Amino acid sequence: MVKRFGLLLTVVGAMLLACAGVVLAQTADKSRAAEKPSAPSSQGAGQGRAIPDRYIVVLEDRATEAAEQAVQATSRNVAQAAEQASAQVAGELAQKNGLEVTQTYGNALKGFAAKIPAGRLDAVRSDPRVAFVAEDREVKASAQVMPRGINRADADLSTNSVQAGNGSGAANVDVAVIDTGIYRHPDLNVVGGYNCMSTTRSAWGDGNGHGTHVAGTAAAKDNTTGVVGTAPGARLWAMRVLDSSGSGSTSTVVCGINRVTAMNNDTDTTNDIEVANMSLGGYAGPGADDGNCGNTNKDPEHKAICASVADGITYVVAAGNDADDAANHVPAAYDEVITVSALSDSDGKSGGTGGAPNCRTSEQDDYFASFSNYGADVDIGAPGVCINSTWFVKKRVNGKRRTVPSYKTISGTSMASPHVAGAAAVYKANKNPSATPEEVRAFMLDPANSEAKDAGHTDDKNHHPEPVLQMDNY
Repeated sequence: MVKRFGLLLTVVGAMLLACAGVVLAQTADKSRAAEKPSAPSSQGAGQGRAIPDRYIVVLEDRATEAAEQAVQATSRNVAQAAEQASAQVAGELAQKNGLEVTQTYGNALKGFAAKIPAGRLDAVRSDPRVAFVAEDREVKASAQVMPRGINRADADLSTNSVQAGNGSGAANVDVAVIDTGIYRHPDLNVVGGYNCMSTTRSAWGDGNGHGTHVAGTAAAKDNTTGVVGTAPGARLWAMRVLDSSGSGSTSTVVCGINRVTAMNNDTDTTNDIEVANMSLGGYAGPGADDGNCGNTNKDPEHKAICASVADGITYVVAAGNDADDAANHVPAAYDEVITVSALSDSDGKSGGTGGAPNCRTSEQDDYFASFSNYGADVDIGAPGVCINSTWFVKKRVNGKRRTVPSYKTISGTSMASPHVAGAAAVYKANKNPSATPEEVRAFMLDPANSEAKDAGHTDDKNHHPEPVLQMDNY
């Protein structure tokens, strides 16, 4: 399976800078070249690159049973036992075959990532403890103001105790942002994180901005400054799986999924994750979802997500920005996640009377964005054009260069997804804390809780039968 992931955004300019666009994160935002508004943003479809000598080794479940039982005999921490058991098997295989282990997984996945010398690959594959070996591949990233997207989703009309925009309350829920990290912005309730890009696991801060923007749309505080999210003040966990240029790999993404799952399996019940957002993705081609949780087409990311969803965690993911069928992109194609397309909205109201968005004039009010992926794998739409959210900038303060909090307006399905992730978190916090991921999806797609096609928005290309997020019944 070819995978090249990208941050699912189309950058359209900073707040107060009209429509000054920049290139996508795949080019590390170095040229600051103007974007062509009429063109969909590229996610590098079909250009996935395998990382030389790097692989993800998925173990048979039985391979770690004895080690897990041995650890559990002295510790009641099931999550820790699972991680240690996988690390033990990885160590044995590494010593036997001269491997360089870079990640170990024990909760969402039993296995590890490693550099495997070419002459030892067949030996690793043939080990009876190994279920399959997959190539590791490049991954790249996707006074208080009421953002138009929050208004359009009716988060301000919700009847729950943390109604967006009423100036009080915080959602009692934990949301993981699997992305570039999160900057400690004063408008965000960031409580912790994990860095899959480094052995310094506590260095989960955002060096890119994308993860911080996503976090703000999902959960910016309802206070007197900045913006507000669909789940105001929710506890945010930064799972850094992409570096400062927005690049990572399948193995780092799996690391983030594994960490989220481990948090729900450990003995600390105060950090259980209810919802995880993944505003990243890439082209995988036909058959991206094998209907068997990655066991048939040997997809470790799909296998990990299935295990995590079975653990009760709702995953919300971006559909992608290729104006293509989402069935060709992962994780958007996976049936176990809630896949979100991007709606263009210019006035925070339904009906299509707001005119073109001021930062992306090629789009129309209450039409699906021209760049948004579509198809049967898409579950729901949400605002994703000209979304204002939390950001940070580097500037000189008292003669010293410092990172300071800011806000920025950008577009993409990356911006649509966290609207839905926040809504899912609100539902879990206020309606049904014990709801399964499938029950969360069912509630959100219920006609009473969503806006059907032609009931306030238009699909002129007949690509988007999915409803649009509406939170007035949350």
